[in-house]
Amino acid sequence: MRIAFLMIVSFLTISCSNKYKDTVNTAQEYPIIPKPLAMEISTGKFLVDAKTKISGEESLEKEGTFLAELLGAVSGETIQFSSEESNGDILLKLDETIENEEGYELLVTYNKIVISGKTPKGIFYGIQTLRQLINSDLEDLTIPAVTIKDNPRFVYRGMHLDVARHFFPVEFIKKYIDLIAMHKMNTFHWHLTEDQGWRIEIKKYPKLTEIGAWRNGTIIGHHPGTGNTETKYGGFYTQEEVKEVVKYATENHVTVIPEIELPGHGSAAIAAYPFLSCFPNEPTKVTKDMGSKAGKEIQANGTPKIVQETWGVFDDVFCGGNEETFHFLENVLAEVMPLFPSEYIHIGGDECPKGNWKKCPDCQKRIKDNNLKDEHELQSYFIQRIEKFVNANGKKIIGWDEILEGGLAPNATVMSWRGTEGGIVAAKQKHDVIMTPNHSLYFDHYQHKDKDNEPMAIGGLTTVEDVYNYEPMPTELRAEEQKYVLGTQANVWTEYIPTTTQVEYMILPRMTALSEIAWSQPASKDWEDFSERLKHFSEVYEEMGLNYAKHTFERKQ
Repeated sequence: MRIAFLMIVSFLTISCSNKYKDTVNTAQEYPIIPKPLAMEISTGKFLVDAKTKISGEESLEKEGTFLAELLGAVSGETIQFSSEESNGDILLKLDETIENEEGYELLVTYNKIVISGKTPKGIFYGIQTLRQLINSDLEDLTIPAVTIKDNPRFVYRGMHLDVARHFFPVEFIKKYIDLIAMHKMNTFHWHLTEDQGWRIEIKKYPKLTEIGAWRNGTIIGHHPGTGNTETKYGGFYTQEEVKEVVKYATENHVTVIPEIELPGHGSAAIAAYPFLSCFPNEPTKVTKDMGSKAGKEIQANGTPKIVQETWGVFDDVFCGGNEETFHFLENVLAEVMPLFPSEYIHIGGDECPKGNWKKCPDCQKRIKDNNLKDEHELQSYFIQRIEKFVNANGKKIIGWDEILEGGLAPNATVMSWRGTEGGIVAAKQKHDVIMTPNHSLYFDHYQHKDKDNEPMAIGGLTTVEDVYNYEPMPTELRAEEQKYVLGTQANVWTEYIPTTTQVEYMILPRMTALSEIAWSQPASKDWEDFSERLKHFSEVYEEMGLNYAKHTFERKQ
């Protein structure tokens, strides 16, 4: 009887696995974003059910568990990963013959799935592709047969988020990282300090979060505002929370790069420690007198410096002539750098007015003593001095393209935001470049020309199609100069984005378009083809409960 029973079970298993063996698949069943380098459609479908097992070596346990949880959530079955077996229906394996560190190969047949990668990261990206192929439209959960060989075009594929203008909780930061990983991007640029708020705990300087993390009000409407909310606003991340975020990102193969703004955009730090200003006793000026009553009261009672309550660029910057400024910044960076395993620290370097430096005796003395031509060279001195400290601690700096002014720091990477010219100049000087031009990759812009029906944004217009049509590699660069373009990134500045749901709305589906220009080869770009695949991705947004710009799918831009 036992033999007969085993024969019946075996027969049922074979029948089940053969059920979709000869199914003919259509191109519409492979709506993968970003588009793979090479893909061959096959006959048959793999069935995911209670018998599905995932196996792979022990070093791939995180990836295997991630896939097991993913399939389990979709199928409702309990699916497990085992590092002790090598004969699972789904096999994860490291393959040294795959050349690209982030490359992967995916093989799906009616009875087997193999995901190979040179590294665990490559296998993780293969899983993300498999995730997009899952089909639950039939009575069963299936994955269409296919052979894919894929790797990214650029080594740097990033998303930025400003948490200084508006603050977002740790759980949302993790969700943001999930989206980065799902789109096969690999970098999270975390903008942590600004005029309107200091968001990271520094133990040596507790006032940075006691005072600098909180503003007494926020302007209403577009800059310079129609009034003030008169509501205290702020928040910060403890160092333990930062570690938690970095650990989560690492597990999802995302590198976190922190940004500590200098020498401009330092109002929040100056409010906490006025000695950082060229003129410590000069009151903070809020544009058009739009400051809160509480802020004005604080200043009237003898505390001249407050955290900024409006948006824009301000004259009160870090003093370039005061040695204490550099001691402060070095101490801050000495606490920040160990929290982030990234080889990079972003130091800002943008939008630093020189008016106070021109009037400051200490800054003028610094210029004279160091044979600098002017305040632009003082900024270069400032950046280069910080770079030396960062390099001495085993890290490299990234700065916005203003760090080109007055001479570029020797080992700096330039993030080109004021168009592409800064990136072109830097690459010609043999400096690494990340392209993030505001005309195509600023996701704080409006997404649709019908702005009256859009959430309030800073201005501009950047549609999904604008993002998709952007080419990160400048034609002005010769072949030997192109190697300095590491990749591309979109920026999300949050002056007018106060909630997590609005962040989601502003990035989706533009982030999905970015993922393809960062990963896929330009020869494969096709807006109409992408638009069809994007329709399927909207279903992914729905399943994940994300707030996205539905008008992209409802009417022409």
